[in-house]
Order: sequence, then C-alpha cells, then structure tokens
Amino acid sequence: MPDKLIIFDTTLRDGEQSPGASMTRDEKLRIARQLERLKVDVIEAGFAASSNGDFEAVQNIAHAIKDSIICSLSRANDRDIARAAEALKGAQRARIHTFIATSPLHMEKKLRMTPEQVLEQSRQSVRFARNLCDDIEFSPEDGYRSDMDFLCRVLETVIAEGATTINVPDTVGYAVPELYGNFIRTLRERIPNSDKAVWSVHCHNDLGMAVANSLAGVKIGGARQVECTINGLGERAGNCSLEEVVMAVKTRRDYFGLDVGIDTRHILAASRMVSQTTGFVVQPNKAVVGANAFAHASGIHQDGVLKARDTYEIMRAEDVGWSANKIVLGKLSGRNAFKQRLQELGVALESEADINTAFAKFKELADRKSDIFDEDILALVSDESVTHEHEQYSFVSLSQHSETGERPHASIVFTVAGKEVHGESDGNGPVDASLKAIESHVKSGAEMVLYSVNAISGSTESQGEVTVRLQNSGRVVNGVGADPDIIVASAKAYLSALNKLQSKADRVAAQG
Repeated sequence: MPDKLIIFDTTLRDGEQSPGASMTRDEKLRIARQLERLKVDVIEAGFAASSNGDFEAVQNIAHAIKDSIICSLSRANDRDIARAAEALKGAQRARIHTFIATSPLHMEKKLRMTPEQVLEQSRQSVRFARNLCDDIEFSPEDGYRSDMDFLCRVLETVIAEGATTINVPDTVGYAVPELYGNFIRTLRERIPNSDKAVWSVHCHNDLGMAVANSLAGVKIGGARQVECTINGLGERAGNCSLEEVVMAVKTRRDYFGLDVGIDTRHILAASRMVSQTTGFVVQPNKAVVGANAFAHASGIHQDGVLKARDTYEIMRAEDVGWSANKIVLGKLSGRNAFKQRLQELGVALESEADINTAFAKFKELADRKSDIFDEDILALVSDESVTHEHEQYSFVSLSQHSETGERPHASIVFTVAGKEVHGESDGNGPVDASLKAIESHVKSGAEMVLYSVNAISGSTESQGEVTVRLQNSGRVVNGVGADPDIIVASAKAYLSALNKLQSKADRVAAQG
C-alpha cells in the first residue's frame, strides 16, 4: 500500500450540516482558501444539487482553488451527478462523490428500495458519473451496518464501473475501533478488484470514537484516505477531527508508518476561522487546538517542561500554529501591515475597497483596544463578510442602563433594508433588554435555543464573541457578533442570526 495518507476535508459539506453552522458563499470560499494553505488533499466543497447557493459555492471554490482536488457530493441519481459535474467544471482537479444507503434499515425505511434496486442504481450512477469525471468516489451510506455479502457485491460492482475511491462510512457513529478496522480489512480481502480503488473511512463521533475508528480503519483495515472536518465539526456529536488524525499520524509515525501532506503550521488558524465563522466554540481542553492544549498548571509538569520539554509534551505548540498566537498589530499599525497580516491569516478580500473598509474597522477597534490579536482580526473580517451579503438588518448604535435594584432598559438603533429604526425594551438583564428591543420592532417570532459568550483573547480588554442560535419554522441558524462591549456583541449576533433567517436558501440534508 502507498505510504501517503490522503486527507479529505468535509468541513464545508458534512461540517456545515450542524444545526446553525450553515455558511455564506464568501465564508465558504475563505475557509476553502485556508484549507488550501493547509495543503488538504481533497476539499468537499458542498452538495451542488441541494440549493442554488451550494451550487454557486462549489463553483466559486472550483474556480479559485488550484492545489487541492475539489469535490461535490451527490445522491446516486443522474440529476444530482450532472449538477455536481456542472459546478465542478472550472476545477483543475475535480471529484464527484456519489452515495446511496446500503443497510437493511435504510433501504427499507428510507429508500423503500430492494437490495437489487440499490445495486442497480449504484451501478448506473457510477457509470454515468464516470462519463463526466475521471475521479469518482462512492459511499454506501450506513455502510458499517450493512450486510457484508451485499456490501461486497455493491462495492465490487462500482469499482468495475470506474469508482476510484471507495468510502465506507460509519454514518451513525456505531462502530468501535477493532471491529471497524477488521470490517474494512474484510471488505478489501473479499472484493476481487479492491486493489483498483483507494479505500477511505468516514466516521461520526456519536460514541466519541470517530478519530479512533478512523485510525483503526487505516492501521488495521488498510484505508489510505480519512474523511474529517476542522474541529470535528458536524451534525449530532460531530465528525472525525482533522487536527487530531493528522497529528496522531505525524506524532506516531513509528506506529502508522504513513506520511501526510498537511502543513500543520496552519492548523490553528484554520480552527479559529471555522470556529469564528460558524459560532461553534472550541472547548479549552480540545486536543491540539484547544486553549489549554499546551498549558501546564501542575507544578511538577511545569518544572519538567522547563527542564526538558518532552517530559510532558509530545508535540511542539509552534508546529500546529500556536507560535502565531501573539500580538501583531496596534493603533499605530499602517494599512500595509494590516493587509500583510490578512494574507498571513489566509483571508482574501475581494477588492481594495473591501480592504479599506476592513482597515477602517480595524482602526476603530484599535482606538478602543490597545493590542490587536489574530483572533480580533478574524472576528472583524467575519463581520465584514456578512455585510457584503446585502443584509436585511444592520447594527447602528445601542445604549442601555442597568443598576442594582432597577430593571435594565435598552434603546437600540438598527437598519431594516437600509432604513434606520429604533427599538426600546426592559429586560431581566442588559442583554435580555437589548435583544427584546430588537424584537419589539422585528417581531420575528424566533425561539432562541443557544446564547454563548466567548472571550476572543485572554484579558479583560478582550473582545467578546457572542453566538446566538435561533430556530423558526424548522430552520436553525447561528449568528455571531464580536465587540469589546459584550452587550453590543450580543445585539450584533442577534441581528446576524435574523439575517440568516431571512435567507431563502433551502438545503437538502444528506450524509455520507
């Protein structure tokens, strides 16, 4: 088997299926550029047939990214596959990833198809896709819970039709490492033409074993592609975490004997960008990218690390990007320094006008906050990306009064379709009053299902980053806002969520 492990990132597709994690087209492109800097082998840019917005996102990424294979998901039907091929036309290297469920439960209850019908549809879909694209990936959805004999028939058939990658998903996170690894190995041993395709693993984290299962699929099963997401983002309990898989293989090369092409110095920047874009905060004790990942509180540990780093650290913090976590800019910094830092962070703004607008916001922030961190810049640019989406609602100003023993009161000015409006309300606290002041005019009827506050950097001068998750008529969206004033950040986040609720983009849930 080859000694290279292919890293297939599905943050923009499977990761985006987390409730509230949907991204704008510009946000997806920004993350794709960061994945390219990370040297990800394959970027699954979206599900082109699910909506016009996803089609355009895949199309834009296919035109912009040159160093990674760009992939679009499709169901096993001609319409989806043709739509994916059309979106991928501009890519230097393209892949169509088609899937159909193969477990008895899914075939009977979801597809209402017989096994023979599923087999034939698998054959026809790969044959059709192969005429449109040379690189075809096939996934039997819920593959791990499928009948072994039937699964072998399906996979042998699609390889014969030209599938170049076979991905075996643990769609519901049911697997355990040894059994999953043996499952992959058995498939490869029993299927006569298994050597004609690259074998891939795609594991969900419902039992907290997605990374362990994926690595077992590699070590025991012989898989040479791992499907994963930044920060383990994904629906339910998430997906296999890219940063954990990559650093496990690199750190324990003595065991795995594999190389990965990832430039690990950009891992932390990618983690921050995905977190700030989606509003899904990284837990402090998260492996590799958590704030405490390289922190030592115990006196014994601190003493050991000072004497010899490898007493308690198996990785170097700077190898995954932590060395970049330093003060870089302040109020005296010029436009060129700001522009250079944007480039280093993987942020590409579309025009000089966009850079000028972002720089003006930066100077405004620098007047309120003496030291500007990378996280502050990413948060600032994230706010700008939303502004370019012709938003319905936009923050202007806020005043609020709270005093012990008195009920807090807030007054807010914001724009609705470019026209300024004013709202006022009391509340149980200043945040509650501010958000009720917005609702007093908007009357969205949305239910708030999450309110989260995160300090962007580690001081009382830090910007607060607020995530608001709203649900209305079956739609769940996240809004993110950042500001040194946590009440203002809350109002911005609420308006951001309302803007997303206004979006008419429909999505088709799909999971491989």
